[in-house]
Amino acid sequence: MDRFQAMQVFTRVVDANSFTLAADTLGLPRATVTTTIQNLERMLQVRLLNRTTRRLSLTPDGAAYYERCVRILADVEDAESSFHDVTRGPRGRLRIDVPPSMGRLILIPALCEFHKRYPDIELAIGMSDRPVDMVQEAVDCVIRVGELQDSSMVAKRIGTFESLTCAAPSYIERHGIPKSIDQLGDHQAVHYFSSRSGRVIDWSFMVDGKPTDVQVKGVVSVNDAEAYVTCGLNGFGLIQPSRYMVAPHLQSGALVEVLSDLKSPSMPISVAYLQNRHLSPKVRVFVDWISELFQQCPLMSGCAPQHFSKECAFAGERKPVRSNSLHELIAHHNVAESVF
Repeated sequence: MDRFQAMQVFTRVVDANSFTLAADTLGLPRATVTTTIQNLERMLQVRLLNRTTRRLSLTPDGAAYYERCVRILADVEDAESSFHDVTRGPRGRLRIDVPPSMGRLILIPALCEFHKRYPDIELAIGMSDRPVDMVQEAVDCVIRVGELQDSSMVAKRIGTFESLTCAAPSYIERHGIPKSIDQLGDHQAVHYFSSRSGRVIDWSFMVDGKPTDVQVKGVVSVNDAEAYVTCGLNGFGLIQPSRYMVAPHLQSGALVEVLSDLKSPSMPISVAYLQNRHLSPKVRVFVDWISELFQQCPLMSGCAPQHFSKECAFAGERKPVRSNSLHELIAHHNVAESVF
């Protein structure tokens, strides 16, 4: 048995969660994939996968072996790439994970430009707010908000996450404009609850240099980011979204900023990857590219509000900013716990 090929087959089965899909992506008969896994288990004298008619799952031994295989295969790929013609640039499969709104608004629109620069890199993009196990899930790097807590990871700051408090004119006509935190007791907010814990997220303001959580009553709660902003636009209550997401609505007058002298805590946006002896060329170029991309967007680079316009530069060209939400990122003041 070719052990190297067996490792490739095994990791592909785990990643695809399917013998059939793994066989298709590898260009092998399904019977060959099945036999390879059986021979691998026989050689190792352990069961790697629990198989049922509906799903696959790793055994504890399988999880440990998968982790080692991923590292070995990555090292082999990096070693081979260092001997390729340098004019071809980095190559291989790059798996990343980003918050959904950042993925849709910033990353996806710029992918064609990245592909033009690095045509031999195959991107696998996961978009979620859940914590990912970078080793277990073979993720090369993640984009996250908050301070890095995991000492096994390296983070490079690429931007600043800022939020504001705002409301629709229809809400202001009915309830007026709050002038202070104390007056929020006479107002109502659209509540956002975490899809992971079910907990309604308190608002937060900087008071005397310290974050202060504030509870605001409300009549509607959602756990979807876009629905959150839509509720605000429809006058259901005050909202506290990311500034870059609602910039078009502020400029059109569909939303009005309130409590502008009270800022919510800002948080760093970072691209993070696991510590390694050698940073993979494909990860290195992606880190450099995504840093450049965020710096081209004033709304993500921490520029003062008066310095940005209705448009934000993506991948070297000007594209209008669409409405989308990153409110769940605002919500986690102890964000490192939830995303790293």
